[in-house]
Amino acid sequence: MRTQVGIVGAGPAGLLLSHLLARRGIESVVLEARSREYVEKRVRAGVLEHPTVELLREVGLGERLDREGMAHEGVSLRFDGEEHRIDFADLTGRGIVVYGQQEVVKDLIAARLADGGDVRFEVSGVRIEDVTSDPVIHFDGGELRCDVVVGADGFHGVSRACVPHTAHDRQYPFAWLGILAKAAPTQDELVYAHHERGFALYSMRSPEITRLYLQVPVDTDADDWSDARIWDELHERLGTEINEGPLLEKGVTGMRSFVTEPMRHGKLFLAGDAAHIVPPTGAKGMNLAIADVRVLADALTTHLQDGDDTGIDGYSDTCLRRVWRAEHFSWWMTSMLHTDPAADAFDRRLQLSQLRQTVSSRAAATTLAENYVGLPHGSV
Repeated sequence: MRTQVGIVGAGPAGLLLSHLLARRGIESVVLEARSREYVEKRVRAGVLEHPTVELLREVGLGERLDREGMAHEGVSLRFDGEEHRIDFADLTGRGIVVYGQQEVVKDLIAARLADGGDVRFEVSGVRIEDVTSDPVIHFDGGELRCDVVVGADGFHGVSRACVPHTAHDRQYPFAWLGILAKAAPTQDELVYAHHERGFALYSMRSPEITRLYLQVPVDTDADDWSDARIWDELHERLGTEINEGPLLEKGVTGMRSFVTEPMRHGKLFLAGDAAHIVPPTGAKGMNLAIADVRVLADALTTHLQDGDDTGIDGYSDTCLRRVWRAEHFSWWMTSMLHTDPAADAFDRRLQLSQLRQTVSSRAAATTLAENYVGLPHGSV
């Protein structure tokens, strides 16, 4: 087989890139190791920045998002027994939408297949070769020759190993124990709680499903936490009304920051989690992936249709400016809200001082709000 763009990975980055390219008359093939059922049910991020929502609407993917997504105009920070709302609408004139990553993926798969797009699931044995000359993606049962290859196959995929790179890595001394519960949300917006026993987050996925997190040690086994223990700890740390319900999912997620530089080698381009990871505190992961492929779609269009390499030559630097802004914001949120097991009383008083400044200063609150709702694409 031959195509113009071979895409490894059918997550939001790979699927959206394929969709954007198709609208410009550029052929692509998407290869995914997992089954369609798996990728459509894989629960991940749920916060869509304002620029992400605008882009999805612009390219014809807003119908179910607008019908089922939950628009939020702020978040709350809770500490010292009090809750403080950061009003995004007032501070920035914009907001966010809570709409699960798996829902974005469902919409993209449906759109690609309806347009005759070539998306192949359960493709095994993928390896990428000759990325500096005539790229080819080998897989069990065949090969795909391409003008360019895009690695959108996540942190554990095969693509990043094909790019000579410098890795910037920071692992945090705590993790998140997350649950998905069949319980109607009692809050209209997300609540971030700083507590002496550890951080907690109240969020939601739909009017019937609640998503909640607890800070736990990195070596935590989710099976050691009974449902009753989880609910008791959430009540303690959040200090607010919570509906309890049967758990649909329970798991532990490590916290890390990771950046690959550069995001390109020859005719291979990395996008999304294949190139960078952020701690989930700032809700940036999926949004960064979408920002990557928006830049990449423009760059590949001018390269393949006009022979202009300006965009692809600048791809890595352009994306990394936004990546490092998101890394800083995510680190700042994480450091301000979590209880570091190695921190002393001095450190904890610094955290409380930062929290008080953030909720009492309009300038500080605006900085949080601007970063949270998403800086305009192309502005960083």
